Amino acid sequence: MPEETLGEEEIASIARAADAMSVYGKEPFGAVLRGLRQRGRLTMEELAEASGVSVRAIGDMERGRSLVPQRRTVVALAEGLGLTDDEREALLTTARAARPTRAVAVAGTVVPPRSVGDFTGREPELALLRVAAERAPADGGASVWVVSGPPGCGKTTLALKAAADLAEKFPDGCFVVDLHGVDGPVDAGEALLKLLKALGVSDRRLAKEDHQGRAGLLRALLGDRRCLVVLDNAREEGQVRALLPAGGRSLVLVTSRRPLAGLEDVDRLPLSEMAQDEAVDLLRRILGGERADAEAGAVARVAELCGRLPLALRVAGNWLTVRSGWTVDHLVRRLADEERRLGALAAGDVRVEAAFELSYRQLTGQAARMLRLLSLVPGPDMTAAYGAALTATDVFEAEDVMEELVEAGLLQATFTGRYQVHDLLRLFARARLSREEEPDEREAAEDRLRTWLLGTAVVAGRWYKPEYGAPPPSWQGLVPLESAEEARAWLQSEAPSWLAALRGAARRGEHAQVVETAHAMEWFVNLWVHWGHWPEVFRLAVVSATALDDPDMRAFHLNMRSWSLSCESRYREAVEQATEGMHFARLAQNVPQQASALTLAAWAQSELGEVQEAADTSLAAIGLYEETDDREGWLGAMFTHGTSLRLLGRAEEALILHQRVIAFLDMPDCPVRGRIADMNRANTTRALGRGYAEARRWREAADHYRDALVLSTRIGIPHIEGSTFVNLGEALIELGETEEARSCLRQAVALGDAIDGKDLKTAQKLLDTLPAE
Repeated sequence: MPEETLGEEEIASIARAADAMSVYGKEPFGAVLRGLRQRGRLTMEELAEASGVSVRAIGDMERGRSLVPQRRTVVALAEGLGLTDDEREALLTTARAARPTRAVAVAGTVVPPRSVGDFTGREPELALLRVAAERAPADGGASVWVVSGPPGCGKTTLALKAAADLAEKFPDGCFVVDLHGVDGPVDAGEALLKLLKALGVSDRRLAKEDHQGRAGLLRALLGDRRCLVVLDNAREEGQVRALLPAGGRSLVLVTSRRPLAGLEDVDRLPLSEMAQDEAVDLLRRILGGERADAEAGAVARVAELCGRLPLALRVAGNWLTVRSGWTVDHLVRRLADEERRLGALAAGDVRVEAAFELSYRQLTGQAARMLRLLSLVPGPDMTAAYGAALTATDVFEAEDVMEELVEAGLLQATFTGRYQVHDLLRLFARARLSREEEPDEREAAEDRLRTWLLGTAVVAGRWYKPEYGAPPPSWQGLVPLESAEEARAWLQSEAPSWLAALRGAARRGEHAQVVETAHAMEWFVNLWVHWGHWPEVFRLAVVSATALDDPDMRAFHLNMRSWSLSCESRYREAVEQATEGMHFARLAQNVPQQASALTLAAWAQSELGEVQEAADTSLAAIGLYEETDDREGWLGAMFTHGTSLRLLGRAEEALILHQRVIAFLDMPDCPVRGRIADMNRANTTRALGRGYAEARRWREAADHYRDALVLSTRIGIPHIEGSTFVNLGEALIELGETEEARSCLRQAVALGDAIDGKDLKTAQKLLDTLPAE
């Protein structure tokens, strides 16, 4: 059992007593004890009887054969010796002074903590450990921190830096044990034995204890003393459990590539790559400020190509230091080649690839294959569904295997439930894929992933198409798409991957898949207008429709591309695409697509200042839509025509037209329902507000803008919401309601890239004109 521990006040008192009777600290504890016993003319047997400490224990202490006793034993001896208070405190000080107070080396080994001279960054992590060091003596509970992360992220360096910085706070010793977790792990019993030796336990005492006894002894020692122990490079929980204190005032830092999730009552400090500015600063320290500043852009690029991984940064920096005649840009060119990057990140016997290889060799066959296949994921992160698609398994089985990769430190789990592979690990996995996987299997895995991504995108996009909606009951997907909200969330979160898959399908000539995927986005696009990739999506679809020689699909996708170009303010190109769309719509004898081409051309014309042409073109579109009774398209054409009339100065006509649209949407038997009706109502209500603003009827304008805000917020259309906030802000300024105007304009600015850039600039400009709060 651990002995009673000292409080801060007691320690201070002892220190004062030691200053007053420093003679006690000049001799070993055993010699001091023997001298005090002889001064009192006591035999060992008499002292044993007076103190309750055994004769054998007293003899071992006096001969220096045993561990220095703990406080309770020293107090008992002081009472048996009849010491004064000051003498007792001085004896306690002598006992404490006899314990190891320097970092010592033991096997595994235990070595003194050293710190890397050019250590950079990690300030938040170091601050946490500083707080832990301060907290340990205050709450009486030992502090254990598990520092985990992928190979090369700087776990050991951080722990050694913390140990060096905090050493003075741990007067009973700082110890670093390398457990060799990835290259022949040290047995837990061996590490325990050698750490006990470093703490001063005699071989004779150790010989009497079995494994459990030694573990208990270590817990007692770390509980009573104030030590800092770094258990570096642990492979698994069982390697460190016996080395952890149950309480007391010590601090233990465990580093591992694995999170060691089986350990209880520990704090966790996950590490990943450095921030870009920290990575650049590390390279700057290695290279020297003058050389780094002369090629600042190239240094920043090296940091990016190294994935901001500390080991890779250090290798790159050392490589440049040795090759002082080479420019940093020369290294950039070497690292830019993905196939050669890992090979280039080697300096002497330090290779980034070797660090990855050690962990890779410990994986099960399933996990190793999963890592190889995950290198095919085109996006920056993924869910377990990606693993399932790649391996043709279910999501739960894939998740289990991916969690093994997390445990091995080769895959990072984020707080949002997604997984990430570091850029350099991805290159490592891709190289192993080429080396260990048959070409046919690799291609089959790529096909499975691409088919899943695009198939899911189609089902998700069709949630917003009136003729489709929810997936059919027969659909069995790897992700839940049980609502339009889930479909939208999936399309947006997985956009980098399904867009990459669409590009891949286009390269492979899978034209039907490309056309189908883009077609499914017809109505979803209105919820994510400013994504920035819609022009590419519909360009690929136009090319595929052309390859399929399908004029109907070609017309549709040309029109959608016209829409996407107008969203990017590329209005002249939008007119050209709409004109070409009209040509193919006529070839296909598709009247609604002819009307769509006219509507989209009119929108772009109005933005180009060709307002009369826009009014004439949109009026022609209205006629074609009415001819085919296409009311969904008719609503869009009516909105565009009303906008043209307002721009022509015919505000009253525009108001009447927009009111006609609202009356149509209010009809009990209105054929347009759901999201499309809500979207058009929000747009038209905002247009009415603009009409009233044009007539300087500011109160009516503000009321309509508020109604439009409620609608656009409810259905989640940020670009309409942002424009309406700006419009409402303008109206409120005119009404003298400055504070509400300020609030509206700030909410528009807060939407950021989700709204039109022109609206964003207008909002900021108006905010700047308002009086200070």
